This record gives sequence, C-alpha cells and structure tokens, in this order.
Amino acid sequence: MSTLSKTHKQPEIGLQERDMANVSEFLNKLLADYTVLYTKVRHAHWNVEGPDFHSQHLFFEELYNQLAVNIDDVAERVRMLGHYAVGSLAKYLQLTHLSEIQHGGTDSQGLIKELTSDYETVIMVIRSGIELAESAGDTGTEDFLTGLMEEHEKTAWMLRSHLG
Repeated sequence: MSTLSKTHKQPEIGLQERDMANVSEFLNKLLADYTVLYTKVRHAHWNVEGPDFHSQHLFFEELYNQLAVNIDDVAERVRMLGHYAVGSLAKYLQLTHLSEIQHGGTDSQGLIKELTSDYETVIMVIRSGIELAESAGDTGTEDFLTGLMEEHEKTAWMLRSHLG
C-alpha cells in the first residue's frame, strides 16, 4: 500500500506521475529514517556521560541540528514532487529502515557505535534512492540525494574516527 497521497495540483515538471509517486514514496521512507535517527541523536545528546561528556554533548548537538535541516529538506522535496510528506510517528516507525535505540548505556563509545551503524544504513538507503531517481529521470532528486549522501559519508567517517 502506498504511503502517499497526491496534492490537488500536480506539478508539470517533465516527470511522469508514476515516477514522481515512486520517488516520493522513497523520500517518505528516508524522512522516516531521518526522524528516527534524529530522535536517537537527541537521546545521545541528552544522556551521554563520562569524561568526554562536554565534547560529545556538543558533537551530538551538531548532528541533530543538521538532521533537522535534512528532515525539512526531504519533506519539501516530497512536496515539490506533488505529494504529501508523512508526519506521523507511528507511520515513521512502519517505514524506517532503522531500529529504535538498542544501546542501553550512556557511554559515548556505545552510543557512537550505534549511530555509526545507523548513518551507514542511511547512506546505503540513499544510494538506492539515487538509482531510483536516475531511472525515473529525476535529476533534481538524484542531485539532492547525492549531496545528502556525501554529507552523511563525512558524518559516518567522523563517528568512526571517535571509535579509534
């Protein structure tokens, strides 16, 4: 079953409706991933403890601030394609490729290890979205997703670097 509903006025931007629907459905799943990841990074920011508390607290804050921008950008891309963005926590949990928090501790290493895995999952998801956008002839979404992927590759590298 589709996660989408169309807006009343469909865009005339040189893409087939079926392709815009497929890409929008993918983007709503990415929106779900981002929302779950955002919540997990907020959890890490609020609850991290240990001798590296201050630096990790600030680092996690940078990450969730960037994810907030990503969330908005993805939702707006769905709207540009003539569909509505998902906005329900229950729906996000149905659509996400991520799991809710697994690491029960408050140490930065455990939190970072889990977040690294999540960012790497999102990178792989985005790669599949780039392929979908390319096959749909949606160069705008393809470019948009490539930028997101590159941003998250850098973040994943930074997270992995914390792990030593």
